Amino acid sequence: MKDPINHKITQGLERISKAFRVLLWEESKQHKISPIQIQLLLFCATHKKENLKVSFLANEFDLTKATISDSLKVLIQKELLSKEVNPKDSRSYTVQLTQKGNQIVKKTSGFSTALNESINVLPELEKENLLSSLLHIIYQLNQKDVISTQRMCLTCYHYKKEGHTHFCNLLKKPLKKADLQIDCLEHKEI
Repeated sequence: MKDPINHKITQGLERISKAFRVLLWEESKQHKISPIQIQLLLFCATHKKENLKVSFLANEFDLTKATISDSLKVLIQKELLSKEVNPKDSRSYTVQLTQKGNQIVKKTSGFSTALNESINVLPELEKENLLSSLLHIIYQLNQKDVISTQRMCLTCYHYKKEGHTHFCNLLKKPLKKADLQIDCLEHKEI
């Protein structure tokens, strides 16, 4: 093996990914919807309405439009989402959470609590370094076309780094490592 520490880090990330999947699966069984459907509901709760279209969601989740469309159809049938058809193109629509969907989001949004508690035991400096490392790994995976959409500081028009200083031109202020975003609603692609 050429670089055993890289292999160990990859194994560690895989174990964390497994924990995420297990926690999400347990939550989905309780609400009789699939893990991707829970993720779609959570995404709808935290993102702008104009981003809640089939094509955007397919790109976001690296899934086909057909898979996203099928998942949305189930969520609409279960009255967890409502559909608003684009008056200019009847094939295009956005979705939004219903009151019932909001209740599911409130119940499921804590599914990653065990992961958050495990991270919380780390000292602040280690958390900041871990976040920084994850941002760089995500950026590299994005550059290699392994994962698509990234709305993080490192890929944002407003972000600037000089030496060890991070700066957001939109906010017009320096950013601490802990301030760096992985999913920024104000992201503007370079």
